[in-house]
Amino acid sequence: MQNLEAENLPERMRAAVSEAWLIFSRKVGGGLIPVNKEASMQLQYAYILQQLAPLIIFHEDETTRVELEAGVNVDGANREIDLLFTGQGPSGAHKIAIEMKCYRTKAASGGYRGATDIFMKDVYFDIFLLERYVAAGLATQGVSLVMNDMERLVKPRTKSAKCWAYDTSQGAQFGPQTFDTPIGGKPVSFRLEGRYQLVWQQYGGFWFLEVEGQSAIAI
Repeated sequence: MQNLEAENLPERMRAAVSEAWLIFSRKVGGGLIPVNKEASMQLQYAYILQQLAPLIIFHEDETTRVELEAGVNVDGANREIDLLFTGQGPSGAHKIAIEMKCYRTKAASGGYRGATDIFMKDVYFDIFLLERYVAAGLATQGVSLVMNDMERLVKPRTKSAKCWAYDTSQGAQFGPQTFDTPIGGKPVSFRLEGRYQLVWQQYGGFWFLEVEGQSAIAI
């Protein structure tokens, strides 16, 4: 169980990520934080995590830092990690990479959005990126945070469309697995090495997801 008062800083950091996400989720669901697109989601969550981070520092030789859009190079490509939470303590550096996704039925302009299939695929691809960041030593842990306001993405009546190859429904389990179902007329090809289960929480008219994989290697 995650513990904000754990002895080691990495455990406290991981607990802070979850606690900040819960606070963010409750405030968005209660109408206290407006989020109309991914950029505002990132800024609002980062602010909460930034306020929480000093509270998990218990020793003079511990520090933390929250960085948005952290530039990295992985597999020969330049990318930006949505949020990189870095801690430094006696045992060295600990880095938690966070990728975030937001789907609103209405865009910030007020018009209705489509492309739910792209959103679903991108949820999975973000998890793939997190695996790559960890494998490349750019992060110690990877956490995906997702929100949406469309219940059928979480509780679908059917899963007949090809986009459900990227199953976002409540309780979905997947991995290790290769994903290659084309979306939006574009080819897709990536592999997840970890095991995952999606557990959504509802607050107000929104659904919130936090997911971190487990090793597929039997112990």
